[in-house]
Order: sequence, then structure tokens, then C-alpha cells
Amino acid sequence: MPIDAVEAWANAILGLGVSAALVAALRAIGLWDAPALVVSILFFVASLTRAYALRRLFRWWEDRA
Repeated sequence: MPIDAVEAWANAILGLGVSAALVAALRAIGLWDAPALVVSILFFVASLTRAYALRRLFRWWEDRA
């Protein structure tokens, strides 16, 4: 499997975990009922951060090889 495919799968699978964790955290601190825009921004930031971190990790891994 090409490294780009591994990265895409890792991003999708990790995304499910991050999303579930974020939902649980938002419910625990009472922000689940926040306006949709606030929740959307939180998910956007989490997604962007996750994707960037994974990209950096995979590029570092490729450079080592």
C-alpha cells in the first residue's frame, strides 16, 4: 500500500477517534448545546490540527527512509 494511502487511512481512522473524544468532552463540560457555529469551529480546528500533525509525522517518516 502506498504511503499516501496509509496516511489517508490513518487520518480517517484517527478522525473518528478525535471526533468521538471531542463529542464526549463537549458533553462533559456542557458545551454540546453551544451554537452550531461554535461546535463547527471546534471540529474544524480539531480536524485541521489532526491532519497537519499526521502530515508532518508521515513526511518525517518518509525522510528517515
